[in-house]
Amino acid sequence: MGVAGTRDIESRFTRYVDGLVSVIGHADRAGPLRDYCMALVMPGERKSVEPMAAITAPGRTAAQHQSLLHFVGQGAWSDAEVLAKVREMVLPRIERYGPIEAWIIDDTSFPKQGRHSVGVAHQYCGQLGKQANCQVAVSLSIASHDASLPVAYRLYLPKAWAEDDGQRSKAGVPEDVAFKTKPEIALEQIRWACEIGLPGGMVLLDAGYGHDSKLRAGITELGRAYVAGIQPQTLVCKPGTRLGRAPKKGRRDAPNTTSVKDLALGLRAKTWRTIKWREGTNEWLSSRFARVRVHVASSHQRPGKPTKEWLLIEWPEDEDAPTKYWLSTLPRNITFRDLVDAAKLRWRIERDYQELKQEVGLGHFEGRGWRGFHHHATLCIAAYGFLLSERETIPPSGPRFAARLPQLGVPDGYRPRGAPIAA
Repeated sequence: MGVAGTRDIESRFTRYVDGLVSVIGHADRAGPLRDYCMALVMPGERKSVEPMAAITAPGRTAAQHQSLLHFVGQGAWSDAEVLAKVREMVLPRIERYGPIEAWIIDDTSFPKQGRHSVGVAHQYCGQLGKQANCQVAVSLSIASHDASLPVAYRLYLPKAWAEDDGQRSKAGVPEDVAFKTKPEIALEQIRWACEIGLPGGMVLLDAGYGHDSKLRAGITELGRAYVAGIQPQTLVCKPGTRLGRAPKKGRRDAPNTTSVKDLALGLRAKTWRTIKWREGTNEWLSSRFARVRVHVASSHQRPGKPTKEWLLIEWPEDEDAPTKYWLSTLPRNITFRDLVDAAKLRWRIERDYQELKQEVGLGHFEGRGWRGFHHHATLCIAAYGFLLSERETIPPSGPRFAARLPQLGVPDGYRPRGAPIAA
């Protein structure tokens, strides 16, 4: 890459950060903001404060460390205002490739060794695939088929944390933050997105959220359609029978109901179709699906005549049983392929979190406080937004964006905490 190309990227990065500076508050925050964002998009093993200080100010690492630590851990700037500015700058670049089609709810986890960091508890950790000490954050992303961007992000505070005044005080948890389940946080984010008029016509949920009938009902009340992953034991009305009283929570013997798994196993062979939904790295992705209209047996149904929705089932030919199930309130006349395509659009959030963790260090924050946790995440999302806006300047076979910025020096022999020991 030529010198002119490098200068062009540096110039665009400077303009982007200047946009963030405009909402950051005091002028003395501009320098730390620029340095923090620069360090997040630069190559580096760790994107915690200490190694970022060494990269951005090798001649005065100790002073820079204190400056960045105060900026991210104590700075009284607004995460909401910075994320709003990121949306303002990045959304038009995303929409150049196609309209925003969905809001995707998901969470991400960060394994932790100790229990003193805010929100750490023994809970399910998706990164490890098991119960472990970790933090969990719930997010909402806007997505098209070409790109997606997190626009809301909040740490889940377990009940034990929410009710412990001593821990709350040490971690700086705001007084107005009360205990909410992850689905409740998700519904709060969806309600916020409706209020500010974010583009997007449907909400996508994995089974961890889609199984919550109260969340699905809340989305419907907000006037949004959903495609929600559900568990195999979810109850629906048996075909050809009337929907009786909704089953009580935990009941599996309600009259005229059957699990979606049992319903799927009883479908006729001609119900199943092989459908392609997206071009993968080497070939089109495809699987075998069935769809039927069902009444859902839920205690959170809205008053009035019950309505049917789509039950979508995936059963790959090489599997002994169906592997995935979705409920959807998308229109009755939607095509089969479009329904599958909508359900599968959740892959975008998986790509987001992969890039946010591997490229910009979302999980590398080592502070313990509420404010620092969210400030670091906000700046990671801001850095990721710039990478999204730059993608058209990088050919598919080209290097990562970070490799195209000029390398910054680090002190000889410097080794960040948390990095593997050099051989």
